[in-house]
Amino acid sequence: MTIHRADLLLPGAGRAPVPGGAVLVDGQSIGAVGPYEEVAAARPAARVRRWPGVLTPGLCNPYGPELLERAYHPDPREAEELGTEPLTGAALAALEMTESRWGASARRGVRRMLAHGTVAVAGTLWRETVADAVARSGLGSEERFDDPPGPPTLDPLAAGRPVEEAFVLPPLGFEGRQADFAVFDVPADGDPYAALGRAGAASCVATVLDGRLVHRRA
Repeated sequence: MTIHRADLLLPGAGRAPVPGGAVLVDGQSIGAVGPYEEVAAARPAARVRRWPGVLTPGLCNPYGPELLERAYHPDPREAEELGTEPLTGAALAALEMTESRWGASARRGVRRMLAHGTVAVAGTLWRETVADAVARSGLGSEERFDDPPGPPTLDPLAAGRPVEEAFVLPPLGFEGRQADFAVFDVPADGDPYAALGRAGAASCVATVLDGRLVHRRA
């Protein structure tokens, strides 16, 4: 078991931020949420991870197909030739894209999403190698009924919608839910939603999927 210690931001649960809070991860599930002292006292043998900023539900990126099936994420070894940003349009059309290359690109794209606190993507994925990369990563999948606003971006908080709508919301807080969440290095005092909107998802310091720490900012 692991206790993740940070200020808690629980949108949709009808609660104000919880300074000095904690989330207990028990296997793949969340076992307890509350003030750190209470959670730690109930599980004194649990490992403790301390994070700066606020711990929140993870984010949903609405641009699943656009970022993973209509963009190529260069391998670091290709940076000198292709750069480091996703390639689309004519730059993508100029590449010889095999299914294997699409799968490798999707895996790199997923890692970049995890570094932005993403725990789910929206939109139907048609390429088998891409869908397999997403499934193996543990990212959730959500339906998309309308095209999202603005150009595709790895930052779900920059997609032109209120910050609160970018979260994958668990009902009634976190307890009993699958352990999917993220931590963002923004202050909990004042208006943490506004602070998170200004900082963007690049302020992510940690992402947890199925209880596994899948991203930690160096």
